[in-house]
Amino acid sequence: MPSLPPRAPRTRLSRLTWPVFAYALFEEFILLYPLYALLFHDTGLSVAQISSLFVIWALSGVVVAVPAGAWADVVPRRHLLAAAPLLAAAGFTLWLLLPSYAAFALGFALWGVGGALSSGAFEALVHSELDRRGAADRYARVMGTARALGVAAVGTATLLAVPVMAVGGYPAVGAASVAACALCSAAALALPEHRVPDTSPRGPRAAAARYTAVLRGGLAEAASSRPLRRAIALVVVVTALWGVLDEYVPLLADEAGVPARTVPVVVLVVWVLVTLGGLFAGAGERLGPIGLAVVTALAAVAVAAGALLGSPVGWVLLGLGFGACQMLSVVADARLQARITGSARATVTSLAGLGTDVLTVCVYGLYAGAYAFVGHAVAFTLVAIPYLAVALALTHLRRRASIPARL
Repeated sequence: MPSLPPRAPRTRLSRLTWPVFAYALFEEFILLYPLYALLFHDTGLSVAQISSLFVIWALSGVVVAVPAGAWADVVPRRHLLAAAPLLAAAGFTLWLLLPSYAAFALGFALWGVGGALSSGAFEALVHSELDRRGAADRYARVMGTARALGVAAVGTATLLAVPVMAVGGYPAVGAASVAACALCSAAALALPEHRVPDTSPRGPRAAAARYTAVLRGGLAEAASSRPLRRAIALVVVVTALWGVLDEYVPLLADEAGVPARTVPVVVLVVWVLVTLGGLFAGAGERLGPIGLAVVTALAAVAVAAGALLGSPVGWVLLGLGFGACQMLSVVADARLQARITGSARATVTSLAGLGTDVLTVCVYGLYAGAYAFVGHAVAFTLVAIPYLAVALALTHLRRRASIPARL
């Protein structure tokens, strides 16, 4: 009987996990989240202008994603993680001090770049530090908890935004958001990070050479490994689809006839179940391809049925489907990290982030087109259908003799 890997002592992991959890919490504890669209509207922006801001936000992250990932393999990752929320804070400050289309656009660009700096670097740092402690098998559990805390932070910030807005208006909401970003940056600086001492030549030319080598190494590893490419594709598809649908839950509830005052209750139900999904990521990591295929298929059915029912039972089903997708997202990320063997971990991880951003933008466009013809409920169902294809692909991989039993 093979021996199990030794479990890292709790005290050794807490030095890592507490800053990780704090970072995930404060990164999403932004009271401006539910109100920034209203801020833009109150400033006089049109719907077309507001939509263009979202495009700027998405594209800034897409452009910077892979270069930022390579950068995170060259310089200390925790420094980039500390800078990321400060860029968002700078953007929020611009919005409040100089409310105009130009300031909003620049703020979104800063926010998008900050997101690109943290995407890839965060996962790479957590996996590398867990691996150093002999606890790489706990990655899914740690990241699942971090994702759950992020979802809970969004819900809490949304609930607090209303009374804070009533008392202090946009300045108070903005100040609270900037403070959360500062705390997030402090949590990043508290992260432990052990790097191999750099004995290479110094200077701009040597730094550029190191950066180029890391970028090429990460891209080459992804291009040469079919299992790694499959792992990246799984992260992209599983994460992007339900991430888009999550944004439309309030509109789906409104279409189903839920009174405006009750819509937050529907959203809260979904958030609670998504949070639980993240907490079950550790258990999901133990599933083989067939088990993951079953969960993926059930998630697709639950999302579609919940959207079509548009009732209390439907909202629970929708939340269960999203919770399963949250768990699958964490498990897919864990499988991706396990497939990376080179030193350019953040670079490879950033490819998954880039793919997720690109697919997200595409799905937003497809959803808008579908909604125009069939409404929100059927649009939800259409976007959930690809999860059935993912389930079939997982089953096919399990049956191929040349593929290991675990994805």
